[in-house]
Amino acid sequence: MKPTTSPYIRVSKSYIHGIGIYAKKNIKEGTKIIEYVGERITKAESDRRADIPLEENKKNPELGAVYIFTLNKKHDIDGHVKYNTARYINHSCDPNCESDIIKGKIWIVALRDIKKGEELSYNYGYDLDSYEDHPCHCGSYNCTGYILGEDYWPAFRRKLAKNQY
Repeated sequence: MKPTTSPYIRVSKSYIHGIGIYAKKNIKEGTKIIEYVGERITKAESDRRADIPLEENKKNPELGAVYIFTLNKKHDIDGHVKYNTARYINHSCDPNCESDIIKGKIWIVALRDIKKGEELSYNYGYDLDSYEDHPCHCGSYNCTGYILGEDYWPAFRRKLAKNQY
């Protein structure tokens, strides 16, 4: 399969992590930028595959760790395929995009107006279970140091405060 494309993006080296996606032109808030594609798998298969990239990442930290997206109650999308250009969008604690399921497809959508040349990012939304395995290097002002969903930030900060005493 050919790599997915979008008139809004270009792929280039990232200052956040490895390779990233950049705005080729100004993008308006709410724009569907690119579809996140991959292999449609069951939840059981998703659980089985989730640890494989983590082990690969320990050997080569430049690799991405997890590319599995929740699609619905029965299925996920494993985006760890060469034709999924959206897999290069990095995590940020101050994202300019979000993922949205629209008519059974996962789209990366602009959260705000994005300027030409700006790196696209979204919050991967990981939970607290294994946050130590997912350090964050986004460099944003509010970076937690780990790839965590914003809903988990208060609990994470309480955990850090408790461990300091």
